[in-house]
Amino acid sequence: MNAFEAEGLVKRFGTTTALAGIDLAARQGTVLSVLGPNGAGKTTAVRILATLLRADAGRATVAGLDVVRQAARVRRMIGLTGQYASIDEDLTGRENLVLIGRLLDLRGAEAKLRAAELLAGFGLEEAADRKAKTYSGGMRRRLDLAASLVGRPDVIFLDEPTTGLDPAKREDVWGIVRGLVQDGVTVLLTTQYLEEADALADDVSVIDHGRVIAQGSPAELKRIVGGQTVVVRPADPRRLAEAEAVLARVSGRHPERPGRGVVSVAVDGDRAFTEIVATLAAAGIAATELSLHLPSLDEVFFTLTGKEAAA
Repeated sequence: MNAFEAEGLVKRFGTTTALAGIDLAARQGTVLSVLGPNGAGKTTAVRILATLLRADAGRATVAGLDVVRQAARVRRMIGLTGQYASIDEDLTGRENLVLIGRLLDLRGAEAKLRAAELLAGFGLEEAADRKAKTYSGGMRRRLDLAASLVGRPDVIFLDEPTTGLDPAKREDVWGIVRGLVQDGVTVLLTTQYLEEADALADDVSVIDHGRVIAQGSPAELKRIVGGQTVVVRPADPRRLAEAEAVLARVSGRHPERPGRGVVSVAVDGDRAFTEIVATLAAAGIAATELSLHLPSLDEVFFTLTGKEAAA
């Protein structure tokens, strides 16, 4: 049984169709990343799965529980972190977490213990008794994530959780997500950061205009663009033209120079890479960089949607 699944979800707001029959599913203890441009329907899908909206058609379940008919039970099993922190800024970090624990029917001592555990786990112990309004953006995001975990959810929905964070703080959130998955939590992650999906997701669903237009692992989706790329950086920059000639001869294509001292070319498979390596070695051209890689998720996103990742 999937940790959550949605089948044929349709949602309209007046004359606008936000979802036009999407299917989503994730196995327990995995991360499903939902990618799509602004207005694609990502947040609408999350809100339906989290029982905050009702679909006009289709069905959705969490741990086999219907999100409409068994909404109260579903809410006991999930956590939700939206795009913007939803904490009470006039309460301290500790008070925020204790309040949520009490709302989840934890006894006073239990709520305080759970708050202390989460504050320690999210590196907020020193700031625990400061009002949340004094927290930095990264600290507020961590507190918001901690709040969604007070009830020890089996499934957590993260709707663009790193929006507005600098790269270091995003890495902190990524570490938290990886820790949740190690503990068996299932995560639905919506994001417009392509590297975020690449770093965290077991599976990816790409949504555009309310429809799922591609599904698969990051590696499977990268194959949609087709081909692979060989990148070579000669140890001796003076031999760059020779390396370029080798790539052209083996691949039968015109190489490119994507950066200073680097040459690359698209190839059809691993065999061409092996031949390039052998030919460079035979010519005595040493390399400080020599790699074969699939297209990036950015390229996949653009191929599928016709839009840049940040669109």
